[in-house]
Amino acid sequence: MIRFVAVPAWQLEPPVKGKAQPAPERLEPPLHESPEVLVEALARSEFRGENPLEYADALFARGGSTVFAKPPQDLPALLRLADQLVLLARQEAGERARAFVCECGTRYAVPVALLRPVAIPCERCGRSLELDATKSDGEESIAEPFQGRVNACRKALSDFFREAMARGWPVLVERPSTP
Repeated sequence: MIRFVAVPAWQLEPPVKGKAQPAPERLEPPLHESPEVLVEALARSEFRGENPLEYADALFARGGSTVFAKPPQDLPALLRLADQLVLLARQEAGERARAFVCECGTRYAVPVALLRPVAIPCERCGRSLELDATKSDGEESIAEPFQGRVNACRKALSDFFREAMARGWPVLVERPSTP
């Protein structure tokens, strides 16, 4: 398992004796997913001609610095990676569906392609629920739960990489210590 972190460049330098250091800052993507989700989220993406996880493993193998990307030289490559992640999330978003909610709170999703104005009995309370496009609770994506988490991870990583580069901060890769 790896974790991406961005910090200001001055935090990578050793502290100067007698000079006050500003409070440390840190930017992390909001990921609380299993390693499988991160691996799948970064699959089929590329950073500097390699899979990002393979690139990170090569950094760990060499030892020393774990700077994954440093502005300005890595800006184009990291932004391409962010674009790839968003594109993959869009491609695998799943089918669009209209959502309906019964008075008892039971939710139903009907694929847009199959939507016809009909009434069905609610499975929980038995009340009649009208499946009419004008009475829907909105539109959402139908995807299996794992794929939904993968796509959320991709979007979070993309936003994180863009924010780190916008701030001009290097992106580090680290392996969290296991207790």
